[in-house]
Amino acid sequence: MDHFNFHDEKAESRLYVGNLDLKITEEALIKMFFPFGKIVSEDYLWHTRGPKRGEPRGYAFIQFSSKEEAIRAKEKMYGRMACGRPLVVRLASEKYPIDGAVNHSKTSEGSRSLLSGGSGGQTSRSAKIAAIKNKLKAIDEGHSTSKKQKQSDEHCISLEKPHQR
Repeated sequence: MDHFNFHDEKAESRLYVGNLDLKITEEALIKMFFPFGKIVSEDYLWHTRGPKRGEPRGYAFIQFSSKEEAIRAKEKMYGRMACGRPLVVRLASEKYPIDGAVNHSKTSEGSRSLLSGGSGGQTSRSAKIAAIKNKLKAIDEGHSTSKKQKQSDEHCISLEKPHQR
């Protein structure tokens, strides 16, 4: 089935990025990963209900245009320090628990909805690309964050290499 093969190829070029400090914005995340290849889509996850509604969940998914780009980003970014925390970066298709902390019964249901795009509506590929381009343009123009926030983000995401043991 062509659709099945496309899904496998898509999953292999999609990264899970975890252990994100809550100060890391969606724009900063894109800025950290776009040097490694063409980003086709990104899903920065937020709490949708409860007392943390509207706050970041601390992880995201980034879809690259190829498996090679995703692997390069994974190799370069895994363990890099961002805001004092080591990034956890892996292929979304790899079967590891998210940050080793998922202990609820709806794990497989939640993972399925995240891997399929996370939203109920269908968005065309060109619309997703346009949205990413707009986000990158906003980053370049400085419209999305104040100068003070930008300086904080840039200091916070200096992306130090992990400490060698």
